[in-house]
Amino acid sequence: MDSLRCTDQELTALYHRHVDTVWRVCYSFMKNRADTEDMVQEAFLRAYFQPFRSEEHEKAWLIVTASNLCKDALKRAWRRDEPLEDHLELAAPRRDPQALEAVLALPEHYKAAVYLYYYEGYDAKEVASILDCPQATVRTRLARARKQLKQMLGGEFE
Repeated sequence: MDSLRCTDQELTALYHRHVDTVWRVCYSFMKNRADTEDMVQEAFLRAYFQPFRSEEHEKAWLIVTASNLCKDALKRAWRRDEPLEDHLELAAPRRDPQALEAVLALPEHYKAAVYLYYYEGYDAKEVASILDCPQATVRTRLARARKQLKQMLGGEFE
């Protein structure tokens, strides 16, 4: 996608490549289906005018954009929560729902690091780049998050 605007076919291909990842990112913040759908739609609308260098760049850009959109939406006073238990199957179906619930209960800066590292498979250096923080900070956040998760789940989180 070298032009200022991607074609419909390119946008459709981009959507199919990354919709699951963007959905999980948005759901981890929004915790309900309706708000998640809105944030996913907004992220892909913004991608329409974004030139990408590679598929890795697309994915990283979409994750950061989706995260920022969700954070902005959460700041709005009109937002309301729905019970997480009603929607656990939507977030990460291959994961243990109890572990997912514990991850979602973490403070925001821990949750982002854990999600990117464990659920999306980025290494600490890549997570640091995405979150725009030092690599040592990511490792510290992961260690502290693992400690909290171990206490919450009564076992080991790896």
